[in-house]
Amino acid sequence: MITEQQFSTELDLIITNAIREDVGDGDHSSLACIPFSAKGKAKLLVKDEGVIAGVEFAKMVFNYVDPNLKVETLIEDGSQVKYGDIVFYVQGSSQSILKAERLVLNAMQRMSAIATKTKSFADLLEGTKTKILDTRKTTPGIRALEKWAVKIGGGENHRFALYDMIMLKDNHIDFAGGLTKAINKTKKYLKDTNRDLKIIVEARNLQEIEEILESDGVYRILIDNFNYDDTRKAVALIGDKCLTESSGGINENTLRNYAECGVDYISSGALTHSVYNMDLSLKAV
Repeated sequence: MITEQQFSTELDLIITNAIREDVGDGDHSSLACIPFSAKGKAKLLVKDEGVIAGVEFAKMVFNYVDPNLKVETLIEDGSQVKYGDIVFYVQGSSQSILKAERLVLNAMQRMSAIATKTKSFADLLEGTKTKILDTRKTTPGIRALEKWAVKIGGGENHRFALYDMIMLKDNHIDFAGGLTKAINKTKKYLKDTNRDLKIIVEARNLQEIEEILESDGVYRILIDNFNYDDTRKAVALIGDKCLTESSGGINENTLRNYAECGVDYISSGALTHSVYNMDLSLKAV
């Protein structure tokens, strides 16, 4: 994953662009009918159930819009919530609260949905050594928020983007002329460019697992779209030579079975691409 400083920069960019997109040259609805000097208070109301996420991000948004806004947090990120819970109160300029409202809600609804789904997957893995990973199948422009939500829900982050890890998948391998050529070219590239990046290689069958193991320097093997029996065989072949990751259409019904095959990780795009936003409201009090 990227550094904390890089992650912080991504969050700053998200906030800046989202406010630009939503506010433009002014929140004219508020400007038209609410005095500049008006003060108000609002509460973040839960109208659903699940894992709340995005509280700390909401604080960042409020601070960006107006550093004088004050937030009183009642429920922290990662907590289980139910209908009727109040997560926080925010008070200060009424215009500022309304300017920040939509970005706060959009982010928290999405993040909470992802955290809730991730928690359900992590719970299914309880008692195994397997950890749940996200993917790059995220909403363009807000990847940092979605990966943050996965962490809040008890999952782990895969690579952040194309630049922080090498991942040789089927198309890379085919375009490079085969597995061994792709791995050797990658190791030479990293040496020539003085980069220290971990290498993950996808295997499509047991023969490819055996070929990958002939090369040194592979951090993790992606056991992609294998059945349970072949996954167990792959794990036995790999042993402690490198880490293992299962992927490919794994869902709530098959997750535990793949974990019991002995893999270190299971990656799932569904954590971020197949969720329904949690119902939250920001209501004046």
